[in-house]
Amino acid sequence: IGALKLTMEIYKKLEMTDLIFKLSTRDPKNIGKYLGDKKGWVQAEATLKKALIGIGQDDYETDVGGAAFYAPKIDIDAVDSMGRRWQLSTIQVDFNLPARFKMSYIDSDGKKRAPFMIHRALLGSLERFLGVYIEHTAGEFPLWLSPVQAVIVPITENHLNYAKKVEKILAEAGIRVKLDDRGQTTSAKVRQAVIEKTPYILVVGDREAEANSVSVRQRGSQESKSVQLDEFINQLINEIKT
Repeated sequence: IGALKLTMEIYKKLEMTDLIFKLSTRDPKNIGKYLGDKKGWVQAEATLKKALIGIGQDDYETDVGGAAFYAPKIDIDAVDSMGRRWQLSTIQVDFNLPARFKMSYIDSDGKKRAPFMIHRALLGSLERFLGVYIEHTAGEFPLWLSPVQAVIVPITENHLNYAKKVEKILAEAGIRVKLDDRGQTTSAKVRQAVIEKTPYILVVGDREAEANSVSVRQRGSQESKSVQLDEFINQLINEIKT
């Protein structure tokens, strides 16, 4: 139950809440392909059912024959923004490997017992998960996960010193920031930041330098608004925390 709750919390943080839980069991028509005795399998499958019910997933699917050759498992399918199912997480109760490795522990009565082992792949293969997640979000990562959280666009070279000052202050506040100091037009720099799906674009010119402010354009918006630099930093930090 603890492993399942942790997995669900991770998906919640990633804003992937459309999840399908599956109990993967042995195929009774092909018992010979599985390790272990019937008693162990029955106990392990019953334990996984109890865990699913314990987290309120009474409507889980049953995948007969989907178990690994050594243990039953709970698989979690995530449904992406295009309605496609991806099997990502796996949590297994394994009674075979501890026995094969002759593992044991002493219980509260002083007796030697054979443990069950819990295998957990919280998100599955990390590389595969990232591929699914990039498609799910279309590259629009939440602010806390975005590699670059804000890009600074000076209007001309004359505003580069102030832009560098803004970059330094943001970086010192723990914000992942990039300064676009290329010899391109402002519109070209803004367009590139939009293509890269940067959460915040900060344009700075004479007015911003004089007022110690930034002109903020948030991802998904066509409009910009002037915000005091300190106020913007506090706003960003609070958004990251939540």
